Amino acid sequence: MLLWSLVTLPLVAGGLLALAGRRADRAAQVLGGLVATVVVALATAAALVRPAVDAPLFAGIRAGLGVDGLSALMVLTVAGVTLAVLVFAAGEPELCTARFVGFVLLFAGAMLVTVTATTLAVLLMAWEVMGAMSWALVGYDWREQQKVRAAHTAFLTTRLADLGLYVAAGAALAGGVGTLALDGLAGAAAPWLHVVAAGVVVAALGKSAQLPFSFWLSRAMEGPSPVSALLHSATMVAAGAYLLLRLVLLLDATGWAAPTVASIGAATALLLGLVAVAQADLKQLLAASTCAQIGFMVLAAGAGGVTAGGLQLVAHAATKSLLFLGAGAWLVVLGTKRLGELRGAARRYPLVGVTFTVGAATLAGLPPLSLWVTKDAVLAAALERSPALYSAGLAASVVSAVYATKAVWFVWQPAPGGAVDPPERVSASMRAPLVGLAGTAAVLGLLAVPLTVEPAPKWWELTLSAVLATGTVALTWRLGHRAPEAHVLAGWLGLERAAHAVVVRPTLGLARALARFDDVVIDGWVIAVARTTRVTASGLDRRGELSVDGAVRGIAAGARALGRLARRPQTGQLHHYYAQAAAVLAALALFVIVLR
Repeated sequence: MLLWSLVTLPLVAGGLLALAGRRADRAAQVLGGLVATVVVALATAAALVRPAVDAPLFAGIRAGLGVDGLSALMVLTVAGVTLAVLVFAAGEPELCTARFVGFVLLFAGAMLVTVTATTLAVLLMAWEVMGAMSWALVGYDWREQQKVRAAHTAFLTTRLADLGLYVAAGAALAGGVGTLALDGLAGAAAPWLHVVAAGVVVAALGKSAQLPFSFWLSRAMEGPSPVSALLHSATMVAAGAYLLLRLVLLLDATGWAAPTVASIGAATALLLGLVAVAQADLKQLLAASTCAQIGFMVLAAGAGGVTAGGLQLVAHAATKSLLFLGAGAWLVVLGTKRLGELRGAARRYPLVGVTFTVGAATLAGLPPLSLWVTKDAVLAAALERSPALYSAGLAASVVSAVYATKAVWFVWQPAPGGAVDPPERVSASMRAPLVGLAGTAAVLGLLAVPLTVEPAPKWWELTLSAVLATGTVALTWRLGHRAPEAHVLAGWLGLERAAHAVVVRPTLGLARALARFDDVVIDGWVIAVARTTRVTASGLDRRGELSVDGAVRGIAAGARALGRLARRPQTGQLHHYYAQAAAVLAALALFVIVLR
């Protein structure tokens, strides 16, 4: 009952609010906050009790939900970030609608089902709802075509990758995993095992904006900042990494999937970190850094560091939600997200500035903040698999210190032309989540003491990463705006252009070619057959009408003539009938004589 309540409450409440329309706008924020608070309480209870439920779904397939160590971290994260986002959104009048709150709760409910699902069938259904709600939230301001197009790009890119889960489900059934239980996928028979793993990997990489799918997260930044904090730092983007962590046994069983996933995670962490350094837009910087930080979780999944990856996921969720909400607060009161135009923002709004700085320091990996511990736990798992993976991950952690410091440097610099009074205040509903998330981001990693993680980072690994992070922060701060900018990376490695050239343009070309084939060949053939049939029918109608109608008329005339002849013997005179009978008998007798 506890687990059913946890997942159904936000789904039902969100659905009712989304359908209620403008009539429920006034009460939407209060109702949404109450529902999110209850969900946090239920998530806490579920994390402690660890319930599991099971029900029949299809023949031989069960609908299973369960909370274990990894999913307990996720349900707490989803519930907590959802509450923080709804409280923050109350400070933005355009988001105080039943539609927005309903979509957020629907998304949260789908995400809770995703992280507690124990069968692939249930996961697929929740995965679909999650993707649909993310599209609706990114394109929330549907009157602006740019935002709608951004939502389409994000949705279609992830939707293309999501097809991998359907392929995986079909391959699992063919491979003998009739129940579609997640913990049974590793037991699929070859060669279906490899198809299952490939489908899962593609879907997970697409949802988590890993290479080569990373570009969709850049476009998704057109959505409201609270949406970015919820979907694109803490929940949906983390869903792919969570799925890989959940299915580590499947990755290891193939022999190729685990090293492939680890390599892609390390490459994303490094390359997208460099992309973040090149950004001049704060939300774009945070988006690229999200791809990079998720890369550490994917690296952990490939290296077998499930606990380390889970802790990294939770710490990053708190940190990046804080940073996105801080950027959103400045966007509301200052109307800009350009780094050059945000000079002095932290001085003018010190509470936002201090909390944002705490988040950035955590993102940079400074000790003793949370990501310093969790990142080193991931790197320790990578070192067990390959020194090359460890080196790439360590380099990515240095880059993360660069982009985190860059963001802080700009917002703390004096405003051009001297201090200016703030045009408006940051509302209390915006300030409260920032303070809570800052405290959580700072201390969360301290709960993950190295002794609880296997393999645990050694003292020299912790020392090395701390020294590198501190030195990089100091150097980047000293260089300030003189730090070299990799302009070649500012366009997100040209991934969207490459996708357009490799996928979109050929697909559209093929569609146009098939349309022409349909018009010229198939449609032309159908029209030719129809025209021939019509001409043939017309000819038959003209030539055959006279003969057929004539034959019918002749038969009718003959029948009428016979009828007239048949009526002549019927005179009513008895002697005539005797004479006719005698004539018939004479004819019969003559016929018999002749035949003999």
